Amino acid sequence: MLPYQMIPQVSYASTAPELSDNTRYDFFSRVVPPDTYQAQAMVDIVKAMRWNYVSTVASEGNYGESGVDAFIQKSREDGGVCISQSVKIPREPKQGEFDKVIRRLRENPNARVVIMFANEDDIRRLLHAAKKANQTGHFIWVGSDSWGSKISPVVHQEEMAEGAVTILPKRLSIKGFDRYFISRTLENNRRNIWFAEFWENNFSCKLSRHAVKKGSGLKKCTNQERIGKDSNYEQEGKVQFVIDAVYAMAHALHGMHKELCPGKVGLCPKMDPINGTHLLKHIRRLNFAGIAGNPVLFNENGDAPGRYEIYQYQIRNQTAEYKIIGHWTDQLHLNVRTMQWPGGVRQIPSSICSHPCQAGERKKIVKGMPCCWHCERCDGYQYQADTYTCKMCRFDLRPNVNHTGCVPIPIVKLEWSSPWAVFPVLIAVFGIMATVFVVVTFVRYNDTPIVKASGRELSYVLLTGIFLCYATTFLMISTPDVGICSLRRIFLGLGMSISYAALLTKTNRIYRIFEQGSMSVSAPRLISPASQLAITFTLASVQLLGVCIWFGVDPSKAIIDYEDQRTSNPVMSRGVLKCDISDLSLICLLGYSMLLMVTCTVYAIKTRGVPETFNEAKPIGFTMYTTCIIWLAFIPIFFGTSQSTEKLYIQTTTLTISVSLSASVSLGLLYMPKVYVVLFHPEQNVPKRTRSLKAVVTAATMSNKFNPKAGLRPNGEAKTELCESLETQTFPTKQTYISYSNHAI
Repeated sequence: MLPYQMIPQVSYASTAPELSDNTRYDFFSRVVPPDTYQAQAMVDIVKAMRWNYVSTVASEGNYGESGVDAFIQKSREDGGVCISQSVKIPREPKQGEFDKVIRRLRENPNARVVIMFANEDDIRRLLHAAKKANQTGHFIWVGSDSWGSKISPVVHQEEMAEGAVTILPKRLSIKGFDRYFISRTLENNRRNIWFAEFWENNFSCKLSRHAVKKGSGLKKCTNQERIGKDSNYEQEGKVQFVIDAVYAMAHALHGMHKELCPGKVGLCPKMDPINGTHLLKHIRRLNFAGIAGNPVLFNENGDAPGRYEIYQYQIRNQTAEYKIIGHWTDQLHLNVRTMQWPGGVRQIPSSICSHPCQAGERKKIVKGMPCCWHCERCDGYQYQADTYTCKMCRFDLRPNVNHTGCVPIPIVKLEWSSPWAVFPVLIAVFGIMATVFVVVTFVRYNDTPIVKASGRELSYVLLTGIFLCYATTFLMISTPDVGICSLRRIFLGLGMSISYAALLTKTNRIYRIFEQGSMSVSAPRLISPASQLAITFTLASVQLLGVCIWFGVDPSKAIIDYEDQRTSNPVMSRGVLKCDISDLSLICLLGYSMLLMVTCTVYAIKTRGVPETFNEAKPIGFTMYTTCIIWLAFIPIFFGTSQSTEKLYIQTTTLTISVSLSASVSLGLLYMPKVYVVLFHPEQNVPKRTRSLKAVVTAATMSNKFNPKAGLRPNGEAKTELCESLETQTFPTKQTYISYSNHAI
């Protein structure tokens, strides 16, 4: 006899994946495909429906647990499918066990699809629990061949099972078996010792009268009952495989007999006893058409090829049925257009862990769940580089609207039409017109006493500086380039330097004249017009020298600053086209002018005791006080807005207005009164007698001391007297009393 381990077996129903292990079950073969093929078919169905988040339910035991394990393994190998819950139904479930399973399946509402490897009874009870939990239409069931196309699991809960996708090994109903089986009776099938028991169960009757109990509802069998006529009959799904298994063993024995016992009838000595290993070889070589026409063959592990039909449980016109929607033979063939889901809808329901991220969002995968992710917006200046990464845009770029790429940051500059530019330009235009008007008036009345008394040479220099201050506004608003930036460096500080150099020279001269005159009758040095011009230009040249050194160290250029207006909201971000002049460089550029201004203010304070009717000490003093107030207000505004997104506009406008106001103060306080007298009161514009320096200074001092109202004399007599004498006479080398020729104060 053969050892039992070496007896070849051909199974018609065993689908457990473990039986494919040829090292343990090397003599085992089967005409049904293993559950690994079924699991692969189910994975393919899930992926074809674009489901990636499913739960599994298995009946405790080899079939259910192995089937689910195979599904999980295949889903991991193929990728793209994640398991939400994996639930096992005990062999002997307690009361409420199926309600508990449904509660677990509901924990993740996104996982609507449930993969089931369970026996009929567990399927029926699970559907009932789902119906009781009012989950009709929520779950999409994908059942294994244990569900297949059976009616019993879905009886009285058709709506709960609607849309279920089930799978069955491909098979055909064997008509010859139906004819044979329905013809069986108790008389013609006595050889089957279990047939009598089947008869009683099938027809709900008892063969023995004594077995019939009152109230049991059973009757005595009459032997006139007929299968399929007096009872429901449905061919068992595995009939085809039982027949194929029998034929497989028969074909193998026949082939072995032809090889070992050619031409002989019955067993020959070579087949007595049968060599199990030899018989196994013949089984594995088989390839014949089975009872349903499908080829019967085995691979090296003894498994039959996977051939499945895909069913869907549908309700049409209140009639429920299993409808074939596709098949699987190594790959899935599915007719999606014939599928119908709970409620009769055609749209495929979703069962996904996370919805696709929108444009500009990256996926942050949940650890251990590659199908689940959180969508994180690429915010700020980030853009979506790929599915999982956000990157920062380059410094001169910003993300587009949906953050899928970067676009250039718009470039801005101070436009002529901007309100920030219109007001400074208006001030500058009126200032230039007023300056030109004063210059024309002074040229027209150049030889009149008032013009002479104002110190013509320094007046024209001062007016030139005022004109440059106004003209600076146009340079500050013009589009920056190398030329404009160079002119800004030169003229922004030059106009103010010329103005304050001239005013400083004037105040210094007044101070020295009265200081010297109170102590001596000799004239101070360097008070002639030529000397005054030389001092003024020397002071102004210091500014030009500094600018030239700056050009040598750092040539001027226009730059685009992407930091000034780099807001937290990229949409508002702008690149600022400006000259390469930092705030510190600007202060250094204006620093020298401010030094001249402060020095001039100091001299204005020192000469505050000079009578108001003498020369321009008082107007210059008022001019410098006002100018200091303007620039004291400028500094906090300028630096206080250094972090503002409107920095370009505020600082430029503040600077240009401050420069223009400084020029306007000088123009208004020093020259407008003279122009008024020249044009509207020519009777006051007449020469007066001249006296010596000592006499004039003494008279001015005493007049201020004993007659405070002396300054009320018409046409500024004392002032013009002093100034005109300085314009009309020359100094001899030595004399006791000096007249003021060509030395206007």
